[in-house]
Amino acid sequence: MRPGSQWCLRGGGTSAISFTRRLGIGRFHDQSEVQREVGRRTQISAMRPVSSRLWLGILSGMPSILEKIVERKRKEVALQRERVPTAALEGRLAVAPPVRDFFAALAKPGDIRLIAEFKRKSPSAGEIRPGATVEEIVRGYAAAGAAALSVLTDAWDFGGSLVDLEAARIAVPLPVLRKEFIIDRYQVIEARAHGADAVLLIAECLDDCHLRSLYRDILDLGMTPLVELHDEENLLRVLDLGATLVGINNRNLKTMTTDLDHVLRLQERVPDDVVLVAESGIKTRADVERLEAAGISAMLVGESLLKQPDPGVAAATLLSRSMEGSFPKLSPMPDQGMTG
Repeated sequence: MRPGSQWCLRGGGTSAISFTRRLGIGRFHDQSEVQREVGRRTQISAMRPVSSRLWLGILSGMPSILEKIVERKRKEVALQRERVPTAALEGRLAVAPPVRDFFAALAKPGDIRLIAEFKRKSPSAGEIRPGATVEEIVRGYAAAGAAALSVLTDAWDFGGSLVDLEAARIAVPLPVLRKEFIIDRYQVIEARAHGADAVLLIAECLDDCHLRSLYRDILDLGMTPLVELHDEENLLRVLDLGATLVGINNRNLKTMTTDLDHVLRLQERVPDDVVLVAESGIKTRADVERLEAAGISAMLVGESLLKQPDPGVAAATLLSRSMEGSFPKLSPMPDQGMTG
């Protein structure tokens, strides 16, 4: 068997098991219990949901938001592995639904492709659409002409779960990305076992060993890796992987500023055979036209759609298309005092 990410420095494996043993963790019934146990056992600020205080703390020399999230993820994965051992999780792969081709959905020639995202909340916006169901949102996205879906599965800061991912995949025939802070091979197996067709890797979260190993783990399970970066110095690391689907995040997590020109600047250094995905800061049809004019292949949009009265109609507007098919009308969204 090829060594996986557990053999990288500070990976899952032994260190994760020893962590659960030190805590004396028993078995848990579901993901939410794991999340609650992590929060209860580690009463330190780094383990609390990310607050505006923490965002501001980034600027004063505190550990970065990603460093804090990665540390929490290590603990969450350890607890989840204690609940469902890796061997048991791998046993579920045989009954997982067939993989849908996420890469092919985005690589088709023609207009820019939309990866439409579902998430329940975010650290900066709080709850985005209280009471919304995954099914009604993703059906609207599919009717709007989205090429693929992205589903947040982080529970702590984004209110997501693997249940949301499964529900999205059942509701529509589009390929689905598990959007998560992936740091361990266990999470990759978990993604496929729950029906994911693609998995996000964030270069800023991973050293070279983990980035390469996890990339290979995703491919080995037949899924598509979407490798994301923001910092320009990580671009060469990502391209050296041989990545063919690369996301450029226009949001700087150190300053929380968003610059749509960021992807356009880095695009010049990306080979033509790489499918480039623009992420964050895409709100209007004019933004989309700028990306299309520059030859950007795809875009990932979520929060700005979910804040609109009807996210499906908003997605169709971004794509300059009419809605296709007939889906249940969405319930009105409460006024949250936010704009798209």
